[in-house]
Amino acid sequence: MSPSKTTAGMIVPGPAHGRRAAAPVERPTRAEAEAAVRTLIRWAGDDPGREGLLGTPDRVVRSYEEFFAGYHEDPVELLSRTFEETDGYDEMVVLRDIRFESHCEHHMVPIIGKAHVAYLPRKRVVGISKLARVIEVYAKRLQIQEKMTSQIANSIDEVLQPLGVAVVVEASHQCMTTRGVHKPGVSMVTSRMLGAFRDDPTTRREFLAMIGNPTNRVEA
Repeated sequence: MSPSKTTAGMIVPGPAHGRRAAAPVERPTRAEAEAAVRTLIRWAGDDPGREGLLGTPDRVVRSYEEFFAGYHEDPVELLSRTFEETDGYDEMVVLRDIRFESHCEHHMVPIIGKAHVAYLPRKRVVGISKLARVIEVYAKRLQIQEKMTSQIANSIDEVLQPLGVAVVVEASHQCMTTRGVHKPGVSMVTSRMLGAFRDDPTTRREFLAMIGNPTNRVEA
């Protein structure tokens, strides 16, 4: 079964990349989801029946459909259409400053940032929009930044089988800036280097220089 398919109200998470795939998740009905929102409104101390909140459960559920649309797409399938007519191009392909919005799986509050992706083609390349889409698919799930960074790199490596893949993600986490320790202005940097980007310091430095070397600004 494709990881992007749903059957009988079940959601099948995306590829595990060498790990055992997660079991399908039973999806509640829309009415049950809206009832859960009304419960949370009451728990917060307000009345879900008052005029300003009557339409809130419907709006929240519709927004969740957008926030978490990544559970219904397969990143491997997105990358599967590649091109081999490159006239021998074998230099680095870099896509930088790709903005994304995700949600922390611990507190379900936004993670907002940007990703930088590079790969060294072996024989084939992929449309750059597909690289951005892969980031979007993984971002539109409940996430931790470290896992998302690895998932993006692993998917590109699995499908394109390039000489190397590099992913750097910079993001601000509202679970840290708007609650808990309340530290606005703090960003987190994570990276995943595979193949030539891990083994060859010169290649890694070239990539970091092309994206402005975020590791010089903030320690992960």
